[in-house]
Amino acid sequence: MSQGFSIELYFDPALENQVLKAWNVLARRQISTQLIEIESRPHITLFSSPFLDPAKLESVIKSFASKQEPLPLSFSSIGAFPNENNVLFLSPAPTMSLLQLQAQVCEAIKKEGIEIGEEFKADAWIPYCPVAQEVPKTRMAEAFCVLRELKLPVSGYAMDIGLVEFSPVREHFSFGLGNTIDT
Repeated sequence: MSQGFSIELYFDPALENQVLKAWNVLARRQISTQLIEIESRPHITLFSSPFLDPAKLESVIKSFASKQEPLPLSFSSIGAFPNENNVLFLSPAPTMSLLQLQAQVCEAIKKEGIEIGEEFKADAWIPYCPVAQEVPKTRMAEAFCVLRELKLPVSGYAMDIGLVEFSPVREHFSFGLGNTIDT
């Protein structure tokens, strides 16, 4: 049973590998294996909803991606959402281009009649790249110490945008930023 859908921003291979390195270290230390187990890919979630029709969004996202350029990203800090999921994340510098890209994605899907939840509205959205989920409360400090060894900032580019269904993660489609549309 699907828990939902999300539109995700994916990274260039070098940046993706930096994030995967963090996932793997946390998994080896048996702090968190959740993202690996659900077969996620390093990403920043631009939008998420419990119900979507992927076929309805494919052409919208393809067209949107074709009008964008790869986006520079720099993950400069570590953060946490200390709730029932205990998520640890890398936080990108919230550049104007990243914030505008997210707002434009939401605007494009809103035109398709899809409701945008409060947390994805332009003045509320928090960009982050998850590196651990369901971290035991007693191991949060250890997880932060492990992540500090990453030597931030880690920088690269957002290269693709895709739609996934979760969990486990199943990609419906993804498109490179700046790729022209073949018609």
